[in-house]
Amino acid sequence: MFDPAPRTLTIAAILAAVSTLPLTAMADDASVGSSTSFLDRWFQTSDAAKESQPHWMTPVVTVTPRLEQEFRYDQLWQNRLNDVTLDNYGGGKGLELIPTLNTEVIIGVPAYEVRQTPKGRTTGWADETFLLKYRIVAENEEHGNYIVTGFLGVSVPTGSEEFTNHKSIITPTLAGGYGWGTREQGFNIQSTLGIAIPTGNTSSLGQPVTWNTAFQGHVGKLWPELEVNYTYFKEGPNDGKSQTALTAGLVLGRFELNHRLRFIIGGGYQWTVSSFKTFHDTWILTARLAF
Repeated sequence: MFDPAPRTLTIAAILAAVSTLPLTAMADDASVGSSTSFLDRWFQTSDAAKESQPHWMTPVVTVTPRLEQEFRYDQLWQNRLNDVTLDNYGGGKGLELIPTLNTEVIIGVPAYEVRQTPKGRTTGWADETFLLKYRIVAENEEHGNYIVTGFLGVSVPTGSEEFTNHKSIITPTLAGGYGWGTREQGFNIQSTLGIAIPTGNTSSLGQPVTWNTAFQGHVGKLWPELEVNYTYFKEGPNDGKSQTALTAGLVLGRFELNHRLRFIIGGGYQWTVSSFKTFHDTWILTARLAF
């Protein structure tokens, strides 16, 4: 049976470290007098990056074109074909950082997975993932309310034998969004289009093309959404087939914990609507600590 204690302790340690960042910055300031600390300069850059773009919420499934700075933990419960279920602890999410005005780096925490089949139960770790975002152009709600960003994702075959892809996968993606309204209420569309290119084993892994689009509204701290998640399977065992799923979700936040930390929580239900499908439905939980 999966013991969540190690993962829980790891997440708690990261969140505790993040929560002390403002205090550390103030301590550094006290030690150097009027000079600016490294963390102060980092937060000035990340705050400026976030201010110069729309202030929408990251959807449940679609990766936002916005730059975010947070720690994110997702959990998924998926019903697959042939009486197979897959529980995913972590969702491959992790630490998101804004090192420069137009870039974001995501360091994934490998997900722990539990697969149950009629023949038995298999557990293990998924592969490590990294994502680099480069924001090409953006304006906040007062100056245009739009954004265009390029992604480059990489997965490294570090997972357990039962869950690893055995090869690195490179995923270039183009993302964009446009919104209407103000920071307090409005509507936006966020969309991504990418292709996963494995460094080997293409006959088994394929090169799936993924197009995700989120239609998101908001009033205050309520962010309801409907997402369309489309995959075209290029090469591989499902070559030429496509799958369409819908995701209905609701995200709540950003709740202020102190002058910097914000808590976000949400969830969604995803179900396939195409005749071809690799799964039936998925329940999703997402929790984030933004800073």
